[in-house]
Amino acid sequence: MCDLFKNLVPKLISAAELNLDEPEETGISFAENAEIKALAASKSSNLPSLADDSGLVVPALGGEPGIYSARWGGDDRNFDLAMERVNRELSNKSNREAHFVCSLSLAWPDGYLATVEGRVFGQLVWPPKGDRGFGYDPIFKADGYKITFGEMDPAAKHKISHRAYAFDKLVKICF
Repeated sequence: MCDLFKNLVPKLISAAELNLDEPEETGISFAENAEIKALAASKSSNLPSLADDSGLVVPALGGEPGIYSARWGGDDRNFDLAMERVNRELSNKSNREAHFVCSLSLAWPDGYLATVEGRVFGQLVWPPKGDRGFGYDPIFKADGYKITFGEMDPAAKHKISHRAYAFDKLVKICF
C-alpha cells in the first residue's frame, strides 16, 4: 500500500510504528471493517489515517471466505491451508468464479471519512501456481489473463489489482 502513496504523501507512519492497538473488526462488510480501523487509528493518533480491509469472495461458497479470508488459514493465517480449504469446498461445484475486494477508508481527526472499494474478477485454479504476492494469489487468475496473481510480476499486478482500483478511486475523491 505504501508504494501507491509514495508520490502523494511525503511520509507514511504505520499504526505499528505508533504502537496503536488494533481495533476489533466487528463489521459485516469490508467497508465497515476498514472504517472501524481508520477511525480508531485517527482518533488514537490525531492524524489522518488510512485503513484497508480486503479478501477473496467466492459466489459458489455463498461469498465466503469474504471478510474472514485471513481466518480461513487458522490462527497462524496459513494461506496454504486456506487455499486448500477453498479448493476442497469447491470440489463438487462447477462455478469457480471469484473476485478480490479491497475497501480503503481514509479518516481525519475531525471525523471526516471517505471509503471506496475496488474489485478484480476472475477464476480460481488448482493447483496453486506461482510464489509471488500473498494470500490467495496463487489460485486466482484475473479475467483476461493466462497466469495467476502468484505468477504475475508485482508491478503488473499492482496495475490491475483490487487495491489499485480502490486507490484510484480514493485519489479522485480525496487528493
